Amino acid sequence: MRVALLQMTSSDIPSDNLAVASAMLRQAKSEGAEFAFLPEVMNCLSTSRRHQKEVLQLEEDDETLPALAALCAELGIWLLIGSLGLKTNDPDGRFANRSFVISDAGEIVARYDKIHMFDVDVSPEETYRESEGYRPGETAVVAETPFGKIGMTICYDVRFGALHRALAQAGAQILTVPAAFSHVTGAAHWETLLRARAIETGCFVIAPAQTGTHPSGQGHSRRTHGHSMVVAPWGEVLVDAGVETGVTVVDVDLSLVQKARRQVPALQHDREFNGP
Repeated sequence: MRVALLQMTSSDIPSDNLAVASAMLRQAKSEGAEFAFLPEVMNCLSTSRRHQKEVLQLEEDDETLPALAALCAELGIWLLIGSLGLKTNDPDGRFANRSFVISDAGEIVARYDKIHMFDVDVSPEETYRESEGYRPGETAVVAETPFGKIGMTICYDVRFGALHRALAQAGAQILTVPAAFSHVTGAAHWETLLRARAIETGCFVIAPAQTGTHPSGQGHSRRTHGHSMVVAPWGEVLVDAGVETGVTVVDVDLSLVQKARRQVPALQHDREFNGP
């Protein structure tokens, strides 16, 4: 299985981001990729709720999703749209942070709404309240593909090991962690968390990321960590895309999943315990 990480610096203009992602997807196919992976909120990375309300759409009205699905069908390539920011019909007006698996026929195979919201105070200058703009999802998802079963997560989900363990025990061989990781927490924790999730589940972890300083017409800039990665089930980093935008291609041997799980069958060793 040849996969491609599509590392972006998304702006807050969905049409511009679609053009960039489409060009990257064509490049990935030209380099032999069978499955491409886009980062979190690839359609619009913005800290302005007002701007998001102006440019985001309901899923059925969104232009990015059908355009990328049609391109998958044209090229004959599978795609993880790491996530799209989408309007919902919720009374409180919050958005969904929704990931999609698209087949090489352009069909939506799976959807996943990010469960864990990034409500943190990294520093006095860097605070996030994702739950003010986005509603949390409630359902874990394993997508069936010809390449294997994919457990879908998004960004901050990576800090919650129980979710990834549940996905692996439900049959996932690959865990996806598309992200727009903070440059501060990314430098400290990104690689360590990805490797931990791979080691404890015996899964491949595929983590396409946003990178750099994101252009915004709203006067609110944001920096992300980059370093899209593929981590093998034994914990080795197979590829690190660094901080530049672009397409990174790597071959993935899914037989390594069963090999790692034979060597350390930890998924079979759960025990009930009392307390604390």
